[in-house]
Amino acid sequence: MNQTRLVTKSAPDVQVFDRTTDNTRTDDQQVITAGRFLLRPLRESDAGLIRLYTADRRVAEGTRAIPHPLPPGAARQYVARAMSPERNEDVWAIDASESGLGELLGVVSLTRIEPEQSELGFWIGSGFWNTGFATEAVQALVAANPHGSRTLFAEAFQDNPGSAKVLTNAGFSYLGDAESWSVARDARVPTWTYLRRMG
Repeated sequence: MNQTRLVTKSAPDVQVFDRTTDNTRTDDQQVITAGRFLLRPLRESDAGLIRLYTADRRVAEGTRAIPHPLPPGAARQYVARAMSPERNEDVWAIDASESGLGELLGVVSLTRIEPEQSELGFWIGSGFWNTGFATEAVQALVAANPHGSRTLFAEAFQDNPGSAKVLTNAGFSYLGDAESWSVARDARVPTWTYLRRMG
């Protein structure tokens, strides 16, 4: 699927691990369990699968920031930024290794816009499209609300109805049309913008 931003309903099988006792966290980033997988901070070993999945033009063109072709070292730089204490975006790997499906199926992220507003982004490796993983990941992240946001924003490219469906299934409300730059397409692309009010 692709890059978008956030929404949700309560997910009854979502659990947030205690930040003070979880040894797998990056700084204060929570590990969140949700049904068939967990959401965990990125680690250096994720760079290979990120490079593999984002080399697919369809994945890259569904996001704003992933270039195509992916330059050498770009996946490692992305992981390093996600692990940095000075990061402005929290990124979680969708890790289904306990289900035997792999350590990284895609990612979901939250970027702080203002103190109580965040923007959600996500992409899924094309081999896992139409499996419900994106919807489950978005719902789990929204239910956990690790930024304590009052408002969540998201967007989907208008030629990517699958990502729009993930957002509406997670409770996002359509706000309007806009445009965003896509690095992979080297062009401005029409988008649908979505909002989710929390609480």
